[in-house]
Parts: sequence; C-alpha cells; structure tokens
Amino acid sequence: MSERDYAPLSIACVRGLCDKIYDKRKFAGVEIEKMVKDFSDANNTSQIKRLIRVLGQDLMASTNPNVKNGALMGLSSVAVGLGKGCVSYLPELIHPIVACFSESESRVRYQATEALFNVVKIARGAALAHFPLVFDALARLAADPEPQVKQAAELLDRLVKDIVTESSMFELAAFIPMLRERMYTRNAFARQFLVSWVCVLDAVPDIDLIPHLPDLLDGLFKMLDDANPEIRRMCDVQLSEFLRSIKKQPARVDFQAMINILITHAQSNEELAQLTAITWIKEFVELAGAAMLPYASGILCAVLPCLAYADEPRKSIRETAATVNFQLTKLVVPEPGGTPPPDGGAPPAEAEGGGGEEGGRLQLQALVGVLTQMLHHNSVHTKVAALDWILHLYNKLPTEMVKQTECLWGAVTASLADGADDVVRRGLAVLAEVCSCSATDGELESSPYYYRFLRALLRLLAADENLLEDRGAFIIRLLCVLLSAEAVYRAVSQVLRREAEPGFAATMVPVLSTLLLTAQELYHLRHQLRAFDTQATHELFKALYSCWCHSGVSLLALCLLTHNYHHCNQLIATFGDLEITVDFLTEVDKLVQLIESPIFAYLRLELLGGPGASELRGALYGLLMLLPQSDAFHTLRRRLQCAPLDHQLQPSRAPPAGPAAAIPWDELLAEFKRVQAARRSHAMLERPRGCAPRGGS
Repeated sequence: MSERDYAPLSIACVRGLCDKIYDKRKFAGVEIEKMVKDFSDANNTSQIKRLIRVLGQDLMASTNPNVKNGALMGLSSVAVGLGKGCVSYLPELIHPIVACFSESESRVRYQATEALFNVVKIARGAALAHFPLVFDALARLAADPEPQVKQAAELLDRLVKDIVTESSMFELAAFIPMLRERMYTRNAFARQFLVSWVCVLDAVPDIDLIPHLPDLLDGLFKMLDDANPEIRRMCDVQLSEFLRSIKKQPARVDFQAMINILITHAQSNEELAQLTAITWIKEFVELAGAAMLPYASGILCAVLPCLAYADEPRKSIRETAATVNFQLTKLVVPEPGGTPPPDGGAPPAEAEGGGGEEGGRLQLQALVGVLTQMLHHNSVHTKVAALDWILHLYNKLPTEMVKQTECLWGAVTASLADGADDVVRRGLAVLAEVCSCSATDGELESSPYYYRFLRALLRLLAADENLLEDRGAFIIRLLCVLLSAEAVYRAVSQVLRREAEPGFAATMVPVLSTLLLTAQELYHLRHQLRAFDTQATHELFKALYSCWCHSGVSLLALCLLTHNYHHCNQLIATFGDLEITVDFLTEVDKLVQLIESPIFAYLRLELLGGPGASELRGALYGLLMLLPQSDAFHTLRRRLQCAPLDHQLQPSRAPPAGPAAAIPWDELLAEFKRVQAARRSHAMLERPRGCAPRGGS
C-alpha cells in the first residue's frame, strides 16, 4: 500500500484511523480535522472531495470492520473540520454513513450512528434536505437488537426531532407517507419510535397534523392492541389529544375520510381499541351530523352488537354505543314533503344515492340489510334496537321504506316467535306500521301486506303449539292495540275461515273468544258487539260467526255477548249431536267461570226479567244440562236458583225482534252444523287408530 493510494491521507494516518484502539483512531481523526480546515481555508475543494471519496468509497469498500469504523471516524472528522461548510458536501457525507446501518457488525452500526449524529448536529436545518434518508435510518435503528446501538440512535433521534421542530423548512406533507407506511410494523421498538414522532409533531404549534390524520389513524388504532402497555398508553394519550383538537376545530376535519377506519376498529375484540373507536364515532356523529348518514349502515353494524355487552368491564362500550345509536336516529328526519322536524333542525335525509361529500344521504338499502342481519343476533337488546330502527325509518321515510319491505319481511315476521316479549312487541309494531304505510285511504284491508302479515302470524302459531299457548294471546292483544281491534278480528276470522286447517282453527278460536270477552285491549270492540245496534256491528257479528263455528262453546259465548239468547238455545239444542269430549267440557267449564265474572254482570242482571230473560234462563239451563255434576255445574245451578221463578222457564219460540231480526239466523245455524260436521270428518281422518277421542267441539 503506497501513500498515493489514499492521498491526501498519509499511510500513517490511515493506519491510525483503522486501528482497534480508540485513542489512535481519535488522534487520526484530529489530524483529518486539521487537514480539512487547511483545505477549506485555501478553498481547495478538489482536495476535500478527494478526501471524502477516499473515506466514503475506498476505505468503506473494505470488508474489515476496523477499516469501516476508521472511514466513519474520518467522515465525522471531515464534517467537524468543515463546520457549516459541510453543507456543501452533505450527500457525499451522509450516504456512505447511512449505508453502514445495514452492516451485521454492531460496532460498525454504532460508529455510523455516532458519525451521522456529528454530521447532522453541524448541518442542522440543512440536513432536512436529506430527511427521508435520515428518517429511514432512524426507523431501522429503533429496532436494532444491540442496546448500545439503540442508545446512540435515541440521541440521534432526539437531535433530529429538535431540528425538525425548530425549522420552517420541514415538509410535513412529504413526511406523512413515510410515517404511514411504517406504522404497520409489529416491532415494539419501531412502534414506540413512530408514535413518539407523531406526539412530537403534534406538540409543535406551527405543525397541523389534523388534515393528515386519515393517513395515520388506522396505524395508531392498530397499535392500541400492542402487548407493550407503554405503547398502548402512548397511543391512547395521543388519540385523545387528536380528538380534543377535532372537537376544537371540526370545520377543518375530514370526517368522511376517517369514519370507515373507526367503523372497522369499533368491531375489534380488544376493549381499548373498541371503546376508543366508538367514542370517536360518537363525537363524529355529534360534530358532523347529517354528513354521517351515508355511513349509518356501517356505524350500526359496529355499535348495535355492543348493546349486548352485559359485563362490567365493557359497560362503557355498551353505554357509548347506545349514545351513538340514539344520536344517529335523531339525524333521520322526514322525507321531503313530509312533516318537518319539530326543532327545525337538520335538512331532510334523502333516501338513496349520493355520498358524504353531497350531504346527508341515507343509503337505505345498505342500512336495511344491516338491520335485517341484526335481527338474527343472539342479543335481545341488539334485536330490539334493530326493530326500533326499522320502525323509526317507516315513521320518517314511509314512501322509501315501503320499497324495502320485501328485504326485511321474513326476518321481522320471524321475530314474532322470539322468546323475548320486547322483541315480539317491536316486531308487531313494525309489521303494523308496514300495513299502515302501504294502506290507501287509511283502510288496512287495502294494504298488500295486511292479510299477508296475518297469514304469516297464524302460520307461526300453527307451527308451534308452545308458541300459541305461551304467546298467542299476548300477540293478539298487542296487535289489537297497534291496529284496530275490529279490523284485526275481522281479518283474522276471514283468514282462519278460508285458509286455516280445521284443527288449528278449533284451537285458535277459543283463544280469540277468551280475549274478546276478557282483554282490556278489546274493551271497545266488546261493548260494540254487546250494543249490537248498527249494521256494521251486524256485519262484524256475521263475519265472526262463520269463524267461531269451529268452536261451539266460543260461538255460544259470542251469542251471549250480543244478547242473542234465542239463538243460544238453538245452538245448545245442536250440541247433543256433537262429540262431547273432555276439551269440550273444559270449554263449557271456562264459560261458566266467565258468566260468574264481572264481565258478564249485565247478563246476570238480565235474569231478573225484561226482554230475553226467559230465553237467557233457558240457554243457561241448557248449558247446565251439558255439564257433569262438577264445580261448574253447582256454581251455575246456584246462580239460576237465585233468579226469580215467576217467569216461564221455557224459551220463546218466536224469532228475535228488533235489529237482530235482519240477521239470517237459520243460515248461520246451518253454517255451524256444516262446519262441525266437516271438523268431525277431519278429526276422524287425523285420529290415529286406537286413540280415544279428545278433540274439542
């Protein structure tokens, strides 16, 4: 090796520079500093470039770690010797130094970190022209496995952060993509390094990260589930700071660019990430208002399942989700031309099309799809919330929602078989609203869904005997509250008469009859039939009669309710031809109990005399003769013994006078006999051989 090979360095200087002993390297470095100062004073740029090329190319090409360390020491000494003048040579100085961060030898990486520190410390703001290269090096060093290298990298990192925060030349827009692409690393040290940069930049008054938050948000949320508690804490604190800034300056925030990121993380299995995301969504809905409506389906997909959380650790998630759900419902207002919001609030939500940029356009089809999906959730709270949403949409956007009815019909109908009363209530409310929305001129019968709904309901009850026994009466009562009781009974009677299997009709009619006679919800219908003084009531009576024919005892109760005692006697006279079963006698027993109840107080008073008293007593005696000498028999006998005996006990054979005279009683009685005969034939076909008769009349 000759001196010319490394000129302007002497061979002795090169040997000292590449020695294992630090003091010898340091001495050689001082010699280089003096040499560079002399070249700089003489403005001998060619020699300076020659020196840098020897150090950064010739010596750096060696595979010997000691030689590389010597080259790094030399480059650092050049920068010190040049002082501020090193700015003119930054590419030649920085590139070979940064290349050493990929070396396998930790001593070389450490020396490279120290060298870059010296160069950057001298260059200060001028080094920002090479910031991408420097930041990439820092990101790699943050994950370095060698503690000594990592410590040196932390010093360099602090120096670069100081330069960035004090410089007006820092290009934030160019830096954000570099930050974003590295945020998906799984290395804990690299994550900590990246979050620290976000925190530092956000703390600088002249740097505004809010416009760039859509690029950073997903990566920050992914770090919230890191195993390292310090990283989770740092992310949590920084996200809280961002949210505080958003609430202060919402006009500058691109809510639409971030909401889908939040929706994704709101479905996380990690509690902190989920709570944070839902908290952000809550603030977004409150701050952005109708601009969030296009994303309602995604938001509800995230928050409605959270309503199912019952454990204490996730109580905050559940409560925040409930708040989001409530806030979102308030944003849906009547469609154009409908009733304006009472508070003169947000503009009308358009039902279809558009995106967030155009305002609050509700993507109704997607929303209905999510709500339908939620009806299959295991949680009662989630299903109730979904049904409440559907009902809310029908109330606010009836015209558009009628078009979506087919999409949700099956799921809502199936909810009537749910085990929770609240779900059944909401399901019935939705279906009742569907029928009302699609009706013309307020006539339920004009709705294409009215009879379809009742058929579906009766099929559910027919398919599940337990559902009928446990929930049948409950469902009918609710339906009579939601819709007209008269319309419900008229339509149900028609469906049962025309389409129901006789066995089911015979089971369903006693349920309907008991409700008609006892339920508070049917008070007005009961009194309408009891008055029996209008043509409309007569038509209703005939409609019910045809269906009540499936149960002789129920039909008898209907005639007692309407004061048609003459026909009661005619009916009882036919009972002897019926199959008297245990179920039949049980129904008679229940009727006797009803006669003794407050509901039939007026009937008992009619035993004292007046029009129809004789027919009434005859009917009750006929009922008495049907009973075995049970408790019901003795109860009814004692009641009849209390009545005056100064009237003829035999019923009058004259047809009824007054309004009931126009009713074709003979035809109705013939209909009863025909239905009972058909039922008897059906029962014989259905009854397995060897089974004792058990079906009701």
